[in-house]
Amino acid sequence: MKKYVIIGNGTAAVGCIEGIRSVDQTGEITVISSEDHHVYSRPLISYYLEGKTDLQKMKYRGDGFYADNGCKVLYGKTAKSINAKSKTVVLDGGEKIKYDELCVAAGSRPFVPPFEGLDTVTQKFSFMTLDDAMSLEKALDKDSRVLIVGAGLIGLKCAEGIAGRVKDITVCDLAGRVLSSILDDDCAATVQKHLEDNGLKFLLADSVTKFDKNTAYMKSGKTVEFDILVLAVGVRANSEIVKDAGGNVNRGIIINTKAETSLPHIYAAGDCAEGYDASIGSNRVLAILPNAYMQGHTAGVNMAGGDSEFGCAIPMNSIGFFGLHIMSAGSYDGQMTEEKADGALKRFFIRDGVLKGFMLIGETERAGIYTSLIREKTPLCSINFELAEKIISNLIFSQNVRRKRFGGVV
Repeated sequence: MKKYVIIGNGTAAVGCIEGIRSVDQTGEITVISSEDHHVYSRPLISYYLEGKTDLQKMKYRGDGFYADNGCKVLYGKTAKSINAKSKTVVLDGGEKIKYDELCVAAGSRPFVPPFEGLDTVTQKFSFMTLDDAMSLEKALDKDSRVLIVGAGLIGLKCAEGIAGRVKDITVCDLAGRVLSSILDDDCAATVQKHLEDNGLKFLLADSVTKFDKNTAYMKSGKTVEFDILVLAVGVRANSEIVKDAGGNVNRGIIINTKAETSLPHIYAAGDCAEGYDASIGSNRVLAILPNAYMQGHTAGVNMAGGDSEFGCAIPMNSIGFFGLHIMSAGSYDGQMTEEKADGALKRFFIRDGVLKGFMLIGETERAGIYTSLIREKTPLCSINFELAEKIISNLIFSQNVRRKRFGGVV
């Protein structure tokens, strides 16, 4: 009977468990979980703060998931090292866990720059885990002045989650625009205005030079008084455990399309892994939930002796702030076309006759068709892309293609 060990207890771990069980229904599965919680959907932690969900609804799988899949979960345990030769994982308490096949799904951690005076700030938080959200919630009150360092996805979702529960929120970022990793200047400006209309204040193209208790001194010379500090500057892949074991690591743990690392019988998946990005034709970290699940599932199938590959991953983000929906995908290297209508903004990036990427603001329905065009590298001359830019529907495909793709729908 095979012994499977999974380091991590998030989306990638769920994919791995379900991948294993699709091939092997009897092998032993041990999950090492540094958190004390049943697997939950991390993107929902801001909605938890808003009161739009609760701890039960946040669960990524039902209460019986582990038992139904024959999993042993070691809660509150952290994997400290891997011995690839003896095929053992050493836990923080010294316990050794033997494995036949191992998947590292250890996720990522907040990146905290070495700010001068950060140690003088008493109420400072990250915003990546449920424990982070619960700790932050305890500190909030209606008179709180909140400073969020980082105007990316994490920082802005935190701002949305606490808006209405505090006195004011200021968001600063070294970049000159919000969501700088996924939006261009014009799209970011549209989103920023919407956020400002909902009470957020911004200091962009500016950074903290030092903290002195409840005061942040900015590079611009401005000062920000705050009661609560949230650090959302960025994240780092938890890849050291594989690097220390002798595995190949770059920004993340390097894997192939089978989710294999450079070490035998060791796989990796999720935010800690650097896998193939079909939009650029090379490896990079794609820290998004669907990618984590599919990498995990691929790893699980292959760990159990099956044959699976995941080579069509692309960067993709779907998010909303105060009712404004935003979606982006792919890469932005190509000729840009644009559609504006009824407050919606669409930008498409085309190169070599195929769709390489897009940004959608305000109108994101059926955007999965756009992502399929990117993944499948569909020649735009084979569809009605002029229609697709305005209204996305199955009608962009020829009648023959609709029959094949959609089961006879014409």
